[in-house]
Amino acid sequence: MKAFPMFIRTTGRTVLIVGGGEQAAQKARLLLRTDARLLLAAPRLSPELAALVAEGRAAHHAGPLTPALFAGAAFAFIASGCAALDAAAAALARAARCPVNVVDRPDLCDLTTPAIVDRSPLVVAIGSEGTAPVLVRQIRCAVETMLAPDLGDLAALAGRLRGAVERAVPRSGRRAFWRWVFQGPPRHFWERGDRRSAARLLEQAVETGRPVREEKGCISVVAAPAAARDLLTLRALARLQEADVILHAGKAGEEALELARRDAVRIRIGPAGGDAPFLARAATPVVRAALAEAGKGRRVVLLLEAAGGRHALAEAVGAAARAAGIAFEIVPAILPERSAAPAADHPEAA
Repeated sequence: MKAFPMFIRTTGRTVLIVGGGEQAAQKARLLLRTDARLLLAAPRLSPELAALVAEGRAAHHAGPLTPALFAGAAFAFIASGCAALDAAAAALARAARCPVNVVDRPDLCDLTTPAIVDRSPLVVAIGSEGTAPVLVRQIRCAVETMLAPDLGDLAALAGRLRGAVERAVPRSGRRAFWRWVFQGPPRHFWERGDRRSAARLLEQAVETGRPVREEKGCISVVAAPAAARDLLTLRALARLQEADVILHAGKAGEEALELARRDAVRIRIGPAGGDAPFLARAATPVVRAALAEAGKGRRVVLLLEAAGGRHALAEAVGAAARAAGIAFEIVPAILPERSAAPAADHPEAA
């Protein structure tokens, strides 16, 4: 590595931005996600930056740049848009021993800004030392799909419970305890939007000093457009990748199964074409199979080809799951728009 990745604490510290235009505004937007004190150094500020100052979210220094201005800052972004001024400001910062990032001048940078996936307090930073920014963006997109939007809230809850866990769980069992939190039922409930059940399990586990065994699993009906797996939602992808058992039918199964967890048990419940009458006749055994697997504590996905209306098989499984007290959800699909038929007099209609 030519650069060591590290998180810099911002609580109670000042971060300086030199510049008052769009480049400076981009850095300000990034820093507003932290709790740093933001100081803007420029004779004039854009309307966006001026509004931050008016709202008390940043301070403004309109006077000359000096080493004293940089002294004590956690770090500084230099983004004036003027190459000569940026170089001079970087020299002043170094005289004050303040690390800097100079926009579009890697030769003057002590720090580089990574691509960030923000699930505060969980934060993922990705960098390539400036060699492959397109690849960094691709990796960031992949990580965004891996992490539920509210996963950081679960991490924050775990942080609040850490003291209680240390008092209740012996040191030798803490690693297994936290593995259960983030890989087991608490996380699964949390990502399905059932925070109450996740919190209930955590509270019980802290009281007893050990993970709570959940006897019942869950069932997700995932609707997938045939031959269009790129239209799967992030939630559908997550369910496929966490499933223990996948019941599948039709072309949706053939396409979407390529994105599913490799070691999941896969059970075909209908012909490759997804024949609707067959599925209607097979409703009872499918319901029994789904409930039996979920009753063993497994995460079950019923993968069906998307349709414009509700699927009778999905409704049957849902009714049976609710009656058995098993968590159930329907993950809808994004349906492609049908293009209008070309007019008869259109050159390409013939």
